[in-house]
Amino acid sequence: MKTTESVQKLAAWMAFFAMTCMVAYATDPTQLQDFCVAINHLDDAPVFVNGLFCKNPANTSANDFLFQGLNVPRNTKNKLGSNVTIVSAANLPGLNTLGISMARVDFAPYGLNPLHIHPHATEILTVVKGTLFAGFVSSNQDGNRLFSKVLYPGDVFVFPQGLIHFELNIGKTRAVARVTLSSQNPGVITVANATFGSKPPISVDVLTKAFQVNKKIIKIIQSHFS
Repeated sequence: MKTTESVQKLAAWMAFFAMTCMVAYATDPTQLQDFCVAINHLDDAPVFVNGLFCKNPANTSANDFLFQGLNVPRNTKNKLGSNVTIVSAANLPGLNTLGISMARVDFAPYGLNPLHIHPHATEILTVVKGTLFAGFVSSNQDGNRLFSKVLYPGDVFVFPQGLIHFELNIGKTRAVARVTLSSQNPGVITVANATFGSKPPISVDVLTKAFQVNKKIIKIIQSHFS
């Protein structure tokens, strides 16, 4: 009897350990060295691979870990009235393997950062200037609930990984937000662009049935994203 109980306890602990390991690996890989400055070419031999190709540590400098200009307001003269400046391993090579990135989001009055998804990262947004209405929608299993708040300077709001979210400037002046993301490559899928502006386009028949509208409406919307 004691032997059976011991085996059962051991099996339970092994199952728990296996589940813990699965959770531990559900993020960017942990770096195996102090840093791994990304490069886009292979002539800086030797190459150390850890996610992206890495510059020889002996050839790295402080500039590899520096990004300048995030204090500069961006141009928001577009249809949405917003502009996102992302700082990731693509333009700050020293971020490679460190599992984080950030962004500045500029909003014109009533500007919108439209419905979008970060498939690889959770987002933390901090309002620097202005007043934003921000929110995210939970998964189908949770009933697609909307979680939203009006945010003021100094307020922080979290968008869980992979969920649709947005920010709208509801003020009469410009707004600025800073964003931190839990991946060096968070990815972004703008819902409207992906749905109505894919290449090649999604079949009108598919979209007509999905949105329960007629084909004319779908074609009109697609024309704005082609």
